[in-house]
Amino acid sequence: MTLQVREILGQIRNEEIIAKGSSIKIRKKLEKLYGYGNWKKMKGIAEVRLSDGSVKQAEIHWFEAHGIGKKNIKVKYYLGG
Repeated sequence: MTLQVREILGQIRNEEIIAKGSSIKIRKKLEKLYGYGNWKKMKGIAEVRLSDGSVKQAEIHWFEAHGIGKKNIKVKYYLGG
């Protein structure tokens, strides 16, 4: 069962750009869904509330563009126990 991220609790730490511009494979899809922008694929560490209500620390990945915000937030893996 895949749990969805319902909410990011607090700050995202260690934010890092993974890819940007034409290096993003789904850039055309993002532009079609959310609009044209300077899209970046990002990663960071945050506490997240999952769809079952549990709270865990995880590395998350998402796409963001200036003026559009964070989209497609996904848990890459959970940290700790």
